[in-house]
Order: sequence, then C-alpha cells, then structure tokens
Amino acid sequence: MAGEYQKQGIGIVGINSNDVDTYPDDSPANMAEFSKKYDLSFPYLFDETQKAARSYRASCTPDFFLFNSERKLVYRGQLDDSRPGNNKPVTGRELRAALDALLIEEPVVVNQKPSMGCNIKWKSGNEPDYF
Repeated sequence: MAGEYQKQGIGIVGINSNDVDTYPDDSPANMAEFSKKYDLSFPYLFDETQKAARSYRASCTPDFFLFNSERKLVYRGQLDDSRPGNNKPVTGRELRAALDALLIEEPVVVNQKPSMGCNIKWKSGNEPDYF
C-alpha cells in the first residue's frame, strides 16, 4: 500500500517509539532487519526520546496520521476494521479512503475510528498524561 501511494506523491514514514531497554525486540537493529525482511519502501525511524510519540499524542502501534500539503492533520485513525481473530481481511479501507480524498483535494470524510493495537511501550516516568 505504501509503494502504491508513494508513486502518487504521498510521503510516508514509520516511527518506532517503544522503549527498547524494556522491549529489546524493538531495537533499531531489529527494526532494520524488519524493514529489510518486509522490503519497506519508506523510512522507518526510531524515536529514542519518545518526543515524536508525545507530540503526536500517539497511543498504540500502529497509529496512523495523515497530513495534507499544508501539514494539517486530516486523518487519524485505523487502517481498517480487521483485528487479530475477527477474520476480517486486511484491506486498508479507511486509510485508503482518506488517502484517495487527499489526492483529489477533497475533504477527508471517512469515519475516523481510533487505531487498535499494542500500547506504546513508554519509558518509566515518561508516560504521557493524555490518556
């Protein structure tokens, strides 16, 4: 999906904000292996200080944020209705609808449901107060 929309001019970045001291599987070295294994076509960054997650008020992984050319947030929500165990296919329907609207410069009117996933693994004492 990323490659498809990158070809249309959409910039994409992934950010890992998890505490790697407590969750070493999320280390930058493992991120690099993941990126290579799944042939990610976008930068996959490490938010060591967790400032990016706090700034965006991110709460889980994955958490999707879509900005227009003026850097205004136009979509924050789920990829689609699929969840582990609910047998719904992964389609990216909601995010795709938002991206398609953005590409034709129409308002994003998708019902923006929050992402569902694992909580961000916050560093001790760094937990945000926005939950």
